Amino acid sequence: MDCPRCSKQLRVEMHKGLEVDRCPNCEGMWLDYHELDHLEDTVMDEDQAKGTMFFKSQGGDLTCPRCAGPMSWFRYRHYDMEVDLCEAEHGFWLDKGEEKRVLEIMGQRTKDIKRSASAEVQWDQFLSSLKSKSFTQKLKGLFKR
Repeated sequence: MDCPRCSKQLRVEMHKGLEVDRCPNCEGMWLDYHELDHLEDTVMDEDQAKGTMFFKSQGGDLTCPRCAGPMSWFRYRHYDMEVDLCEAEHGFWLDKGEEKRVLEIMGQRTKDIKRSASAEVQWDQFLSSLKSKSFTQKLKGLFKR
């Protein structure tokens, strides 16, 4: 398989437990369609919590190294990172360093979800405390003065 960016022969290598195709020249990475999800799983494996990866794609100038068909690009999970996608869903092309950015984004999403869950628990505890007799009595006491 040849690199869709610079046409050099891609080399097979292991990355985060995945067998990927990397360009020795531009250092981009080809991930088969399911492999991007597996890469994300190394940081966050709760698929329902991941959300939508892309909402719409736009025409690009690359061709798929698998089928030589057109590739389009999309903003990965609405972040400022453009990822190329084979329109026949053979896979994704990540430019140099984008695989690290994917892991950073998923790591941040994990932290955000945990923080949100913690805030929900604290809010629920606060609301429960409003229902206690002691709080209600204290509140009534404020208006009796």
